[in-house]
This record gives sequence, structure tokens and C-alpha cells, in this order.
Amino acid sequence: MIRSFVAVAELGHMTRAAARLHISQPALSAQIKTFEGMLDLELFERRPSGMTLTPAGERLLAEAQKVLAAVQGLRNEARSMKGDAAGVVTVGTVSDPEFIRVARLMATAVERHPRLEIRFHHEVSGAAFQKVRDGELDASFYYGDLEHPSVAAMTLREITYRIVAPSAWRDRIAQASWTEIAGEPWVMTPPISTHHQIASGLFRRHGITPVKVVEADDEFVVSSLVESGLGLGLMREDLAQESAARGGVCLWRDVRLTTTLKFIYLQARGSERTVGALGDIVREVWAVPTERKRQRQRARQAQPA
Repeated sequence: MIRSFVAVAELGHMTRAAARLHISQPALSAQIKTFEGMLDLELFERRPSGMTLTPAGERLLAEAQKVLAAVQGLRNEARSMKGDAAGVVTVGTVSDPEFIRVARLMATAVERHPRLEIRFHHEVSGAAFQKVRDGELDASFYYGDLEHPSVAAMTLREITYRIVAPSAWRDRIAQASWTEIAGEPWVMTPPISTHHQIASGLFRRHGITPVKVVEADDEFVVSSLVESGLGLGLMREDLAQESAARGGVCLWRDVRLTTTLKFIYLQARGSERTVGALGDIVREVWAVPTERKRQRQRARQAQPA
């Protein structure tokens, strides 16, 4: 019942909480009512838009989260005593396999933990974050700025995007202003994606709105549609330069937009044997320094010359 209370409190909606917990909505509603009866407190205000915590519910939420964390810690400790990393982990991917080093990750996993089975699911970046937060994925690669107290993020590298157009448009856009660029068709990913949010932020900063948008649900589809002549778009800089070199696209101005590639997982699951082993593999493949190593580096930097 504590887990049900926390799920409804975090999601603010009975249907979404039931989906996270893999139970029916009536069963979840009954658990919440029983929990409120046990505590003799009303924890939620039921509204048409969803479930809102009462003042009593807000005070109890932090304690309930601590209880769940303690229970998870006990389970993690029991698993670690077995000394093995065996089981299935589902990992979201948000870019091409080579860029996020999937082959190297798998080779290291097979060598270090042969009984660890990794299943990859390609996701749109924003959806990947939500699925990790809601427990639908064990971990995921992700790029963007979304944050949540329960989601831990390991920074891997910076990603740069460029504005590209079909190569046949080189003369057409060479001297184009931002307003004129907005008048051209654009190829973009769905609003939930970080790729879309980066583009939208660029438009807002320059006070423009594209008059025509062609939507594609994958960055590589976007690139293909731009190369085929449908419109402008954002393309990862290394891919944009390769495409420009072979005559697929042309780059508009020296505009660069950056975001950060991360590896994310639920904070409470970081000490689980499977998720922890996966995190260690990612650190090794990406040469990410541990916190202890970072502390030593900061200490050396702080020492007088």
C-alpha cells in the first residue's frame, strides 16, 4: 500500500499509477482507501484532473519514500550477498548503436557478467526518461535537460547539432534571414523528443515559428527526409559534416546547438546487482570517472601551485 500511495502521489493520476504498478485501477483505488483508513487520514483530494495530495499527504510522502528506499536497500543487500549479476535488464537507446557504443558495452558485459542479459529498446529521448522514471525501463541512454529526484544521471558526452538543408538549396538559403528560414518547411521529431525541444528553443530565441512542419519519429528519418529535399532540420554535427561532404545536405550558417548524452536509471536501483553492474560497464566503456576519482582530481586542483 505504501508503494501505491507513492505512485499516485508522484504521478497525480490513478490510471497512470495503476499502469506503473501493473494492477487494475479499482484495485489501486481500494488500496489507497484502505491505507487512508489505516492511518485515519485523508491523503488525496480527488479532482477531475487527477489526484492532489492533502497537507497530511504531503507530510507523509517523504517518509513513505524513505520506507520504500529502505526496503529496496534490504533487497539490494540480499542480492549482493549472492555475489552474482544475473538476470535481465532492459535498456533504452536513443541514437545509432555506434554512437552510444552498444557493441563495446555488450562485449564488456559478456566478458564481465555472462549471466547478465541486456535487452535494448529504441526510444524517443523524452519517452526514454519517462519510462526510466516510471520503472518501465531499467536504464536508458538519454540526452536533454529533464531531471527528477528519483532519476540518477551519468554524463557521457556533449552532443552538437547543426541546421541543415538539402544540398540543392545551397543558393536558396545562403543569404536567408531567420524570418526567411522560418518560411521554409522543416522536418522535426515529435514534441516529446529532446531533438524537437532543441529546435523549439532555437525558434523561440529568434522569435520565429516554422510555417510548415513535417514530422518524423526518428532522427535518422529526419536526416533522410532533409537529404531527399523535403525541408530543413537539425542533424548531429558529425553526421551533418559527413552528409555535406558527400553532397547530401548543406549547412546553414555556423549555428551550433548543444545537449548532453547521459546514462540514466532510478536512484533507488543503483545498488542493485544487475543495474549496478550495468552502470559499472557504462563507466568503463565511456571512461567515466568515479566519484572518488573526481574528489581526488578536485583535491589536486585545489592544492597551491
